[in-house]
Amino acid sequence: MRKILRFIGIGVSLVLLLIGLFLFSMRFSDGPMEVFSGGPFTSGELSSAPDDWSFLTDRDTIEFQTMDPARSRTVWLGVHDRRLFLVSGYMNTSYGGIWKQWPHYLEDDDRVILRIDGKLYEQRLQRIMEGPEVAPVLSEFARKYFGGSSGEFTADASVRSGDTWMYEVVDG
Repeated sequence: MRKILRFIGIGVSLVLLLIGLFLFSMRFSDGPMEVFSGGPFTSGELSSAPDDWSFLTDRDTIEFQTMDPARSRTVWLGVHDRRLFLVSGYMNTSYGGIWKQWPHYLEDDDRVILRIDGKLYEQRLQRIMEGPEVAPVLSEFARKYFGGSSGEFTADASVRSGDTWMYEVVDG
């Protein structure tokens, strides 16, 4: 029985070590891989941002990189009135504090680089805490990712309370 427990302990330790090495190595990759954050972008063509982001309306995710620290990730997106929005939920939860670190990086430096179809767009993320775009943007997220619509009161309350952090992509 002791040999079996020792074997299991060694196996679990090796798996944890391999996961740790994988996550560490991702910080040096050219961008994120699915749900794992990655390193700074090393490929892509610097381009001027479009005035109309509507071409992304049905896109599921895009990649973006914060500047400090220089890390990249994939995020869900919403387009409303030709403007591009990113949203980070679960901000007031304990697991959100671990999982959703990128919004906190923006407090000191709101510059980002978006990578879309091999093109790089230097932009900024401007936090939206209230206003007429909150309800329609969150309704778009609900339609796109959750198969429904969010109520205006719930949407506004979620953003005002800080449970959801909403950003508009603006020229850098």
